[in-house]
Amino acid sequence: MTSAPDNAPANVSVDDIRRIMEMLPHRYPFLLVDRVTSFESGVGIEAYKNVTINEGFFQGHFPGQPIMPGVLILEALAQAGGIFVVKTLDLDSADKLFLFTGIDEAKFRRPVVPGDRLELSAKVIRHKMNIWKMQGRATVDGELVAQGIFSAAVVDKGRM
Repeated sequence: MTSAPDNAPANVSVDDIRRIMEMLPHRYPFLLVDRVTSFESGVGIEAYKNVTINEGFFQGHFPGQPIMPGVLILEALAQAGGIFVVKTLDLDSADKLFLFTGIDEAKFRRPVVPGDRLELSAKVIRHKMNIWKMQGRATVDGELVAQGIFSAAVVDKGRM
C-alpha cells in the first residue's frame, strides 16, 4: 500500500491499482476502480475510475456516441464498497468474497463519457453480521452522475 502525501489528513489512505487487485477478485475488463484516495474504517471510502475511449463497452454503447453504461457506474460504486469492507475488516480476500446483493433508489443524472474521471464515494448506512448497506455516489467534476443504496454480503469462497 502506498502512503498518503505528507500534507494529507491522517485518515487518508491511498491504494494504487496493485493493492486494489489484491483486495478485489475482478480483472480486466471488469475491474472498475483505479485508485483509492480516502478511507476511514467503519465510515466510508473515496476512489476513482479514469474513463477512457479504450474501454471495451464503448464499442457497442454507443457507436459514435460513447456513454458508460449506468450499470457499470453502479458496479464501480459496489467495487469501491467492496474495497471499503475488505479494508475495514482487514479481510483476506483469498478466502472471502464481497457479493452485491441489491440496490435501491438508483438514479442516473447525466452521461459519463470518455475523458471523465468518475469519482466514487461509498458511506456506511448499516452493518450487521456479514451484511453491509452503503450509500454510493458517483460524480464527475463535482457534478452528481449516479447514486444508489447498495446491499452486499461477505461470504466464504468455499460456500460458492
